[in-house]
Amino acid sequence: MAKVVTFGELMLRLAPPGYLRFTQADTFTATYGGGEANVAVSLANYGMDAAFVTKLPENDIGQAAVNSLRRYGVDVSKIVRGGPRVGIYYLEKGASQRPSKVIYDRAGASIALAQPGDFDWDSIFEGVSWFHFTGITPALGDNVAACCLEACKAAKAKNITVSCDLNFRKNLWTSEKAGQVMGQLMEYVDVCIANEEDAEKVFGIRAAATDVTTGKLNHDGYREVASKLKERFGFSKVAITLRTSISANDNKWAAMLYDGEDYYFSKSYDVHIVDRVGGGDSFGGGLIYALLAGKSSKDALEFAVAASCLKHSIEGDYNAVSVKEVETLAGGDGTGRVQR
Repeated sequence: MAKVVTFGELMLRLAPPGYLRFTQADTFTATYGGGEANVAVSLANYGMDAAFVTKLPENDIGQAAVNSLRRYGVDVSKIVRGGPRVGIYYLEKGASQRPSKVIYDRAGASIALAQPGDFDWDSIFEGVSWFHFTGITPALGDNVAACCLEACKAAKAKNITVSCDLNFRKNLWTSEKAGQVMGQLMEYVDVCIANEEDAEKVFGIRAAATDVTTGKLNHDGYREVASKLKERFGFSKVAITLRTSISANDNKWAAMLYDGEDYYFSKSYDVHIVDRVGGGDSFGGGLIYALLAGKSSKDALEFAVAASCLKHSIEGDYNAVSVKEVETLAGGDGTGRVQR
């Protein structure tokens, strides 16, 4: 069985019940999540050997975060313990024309204080086939970016496939800084995942005749974006998720994949959203699984999009779906009828 390692931050998520606003809430529901951890959970649910690496404090909240992964079968044995705290993010769910809102309280988190040398990558990558990280992790600080570079170099030394979801976050760093840091890391990446805006915000590569605010997405423009990304960095594959936001509750969801020879566009799903956080991560997890499982480029894309479509119906960051459920949807059964 292929083994996958993901590396990043695991955060405590605090959210008001239902659609209450922060200012209305007197209780918050606590769950855990984070870009790379979400990918590891998806892969574990698909039956893969998935490990997540991070740094968490040696206290009960750190242990609760670890336990949230262990319950899904994620290998947590390489998590480093130490540092002062678990990062927190607060989520207020949007509805109709009111967008969701996220407030971060992650400064000084254990992973944000991690240093090169904290992680024994030679041991972590023993027997590993695939390594995944996102652009969120190096954005936590120059020291964490150095940890990512250290990991990428170690992965390449062992001929491990490396994937990265660009995941640009304007609240963490500027486009200029992101371009500099991610440009260096991309030298080691084989599979690049992005959304409609990432390539533009990080590398200045914009899809022509596209306006994500109004929902105007141009397929030819995204073919050009994928081609330019591959030309600049030599990726073996480029995947771009395509979201059309009708409202906070309803989106259209699709994606494209360029494998160096052909451009594939998935079917489009009309999604009524229960929880959209982790949607992109579930796409990444689905794509990694499908490629490792030997699916064709087209079938891998359809699996990843279907997996992500289902995630939008699930509370929390983690995508709690099975291979069978994803393949049923990818095969055309999206009726949502009761299964008996």
